[in-house]
Amino acid sequence: MAVHAHPDDESSKGAASLAKYSSDGVGVVVVSCTGGERGDVLNPKFADTAIDIPTLRVTEMARAAEILGVAHVWLGFEDSGYHEGAPDTWTLPEGSFGALDPAVEIEALVRVVRAFRPHVMTTYDENGGYPHPDHIRCHVVSMAAFEAAGDPDAYPGTGEPWQPLKLYYNVGFSRERMLAINEAVRERTGEGPFDEWIKRFAENPRPDPGARITTRIEAADFFPQRDAALKAHETQIDPDAHWFAVPHDIEASVWGTDDYELARSLVDTDVPETDLFAGVRERVVS
Repeated sequence: MAVHAHPDDESSKGAASLAKYSSDGVGVVVVSCTGGERGDVLNPKFADTAIDIPTLRVTEMARAAEILGVAHVWLGFEDSGYHEGAPDTWTLPEGSFGALDPAVEIEALVRVVRAFRPHVMTTYDENGGYPHPDHIRCHVVSMAAFEAAGDPDAYPGTGEPWQPLKLYYNVGFSRERMLAINEAVRERTGEGPFDEWIKRFAENPRPDPGARITTRIEAADFFPQRDAALKAHETQIDPDAHWFAVPHDIEASVWGTDDYELARSLVDTDVPETDLFAGVRERVVS
């Protein structure tokens, strides 16, 4: 179960490994905590077009889920929108995901966990991957639901207790990964697609999530599905963006994995890992 803040997050964070596990016969479900209603339109082709963002994002998500071969559930909360500055300066829209009592949202996710009964969950770290109020709240809700879902005294009336066995944080934009891919593409083409990103990172340094990687999933065969799923969220991504300027063969040779940090495990496992189900397969089979 991959728990994400908005539709499109599932396609930009760990999408190739979701498609890989689905192809291997593992049941995979993506949970979108919000509908992405306050997302900006980032595709230039929609610049002069009047569109119904909430409705279109539902359609986009359905298409992305089909491409990845995963099930999908809307948790049913409202996008808080992106906010600049420190979290204590944010004024969140009333009733939005980041502004509600977390207990309401935790109960909703516990209900989904008990219905789907996952052995493994993925979410964001305590910083939300990046400081968006919905990403930070997604972390809070996911961690609490992981602990509560197996407790028979927690949230009665939301289904039979079920305890997931492992929880991971997505690790996406590690500096080492971006540098390695950037230089490999420059060697072939003379241009680095991530030059601007790397410059911004150097000017505004922050902790590199790559230092926290414990688990690398070989998923290069599913990079085409990852890109197709991301492009399915067509209001949210420019198909000519630099993210799609990296030839898959270069990316596969330099960094062919989706990366995660093991945050919680109720089974024995040794890090580094190459499988989200390390320690789980033995437990389930036995």
